[in-house]
Amino acid sequence: MRRSDRHSGSLFAIGDIHGCYEALRALIERLPLQPERDRLLFIGDYIDRGLHSFEVVQYLIALRQSYPGSIFLKGNHEWMLETYLEGKDRLSYLQNGGLQTMESYLAHHTGGGNSPIPAEHRAFFSSLHLYYESESHYFVHAGMRPGVPLADQREEDLLWIREAFIESKAAFGKPVVFGHTAFSEPLVQPNKIGIDTGAVYGNRLTCLRLPEMEFFQA
Repeated sequence: MRRSDRHSGSLFAIGDIHGCYEALRALIERLPLQPERDRLLFIGDYIDRGLHSFEVVQYLIALRQSYPGSIFLKGNHEWMLETYLEGKDRLSYLQNGGLQTMESYLAHHTGGGNSPIPAEHRAFFSSLHLYYESESHYFVHAGMRPGVPLADQREEDLLWIREAFIESKAAFGKPVVFGHTAFSEPLVQPNKIGIDTGAVYGNRLTCLRLPEMEFFQA
C-alpha cells in the first residue's frame, strides 16, 4: 500500500473533495500544471456529503489518463463505502453522507447490474493507497499515531485519527500532509500540514504545491 518514488517537478496535493465537483474542476483549472513534469496527489474522501460524488470520481478517473503518475489515497469515507457494499454498517454510512453518494450514483444508473456503482468506479476505489512518501513529506488521509513508524501505522489511524495526531508536537521524521479534519484555512505546523478546508461546508477546496509550499484554492 506504499508508494514512494522521485520526480523532478512539483507535487500538487489536494484536500477532501466530498462530492464538490465544480470546486474540483475550478481548482484543477487554476493550477499551473506541467503534465510532463508535475504530479497530482489526492488525500482521500472524494465522495459523500456533497451532491456530485459520481461526477467527481468520473472526473478523477479521466484525470488519471492525462496525469498517469497521479496518486490517489484512501479516505475514511471510501472505507465506509466499502463496508456498505459488503452489507455492513449500512445505516451508519447513509447517515454520514453516504445517502448523497447513493443518490448521485442512482441518478446515473442505467439499470445494468445489481449495483449503481459501475465497475470502473469500483476499480478506482480498490486502487486507492493508504499513504504516500515523497523525499520530503508523508501523505496520509487523517494523520499518524505519534511514535509509530509509517510502515507500522494501523489502517484505522491513517483513516480516522484526530486529536492524538492534531494535538501532537512530536516529530514524525517528515512533515505529514493530511486531510480529514477541516480547518477554515490550511493548518501549517512544523510537523504537519492540514489541507482539508471544508469545501463541502461552503468553504474552499485547497491544493498545496510542494516543494514550493504554495497554496491554491477554489
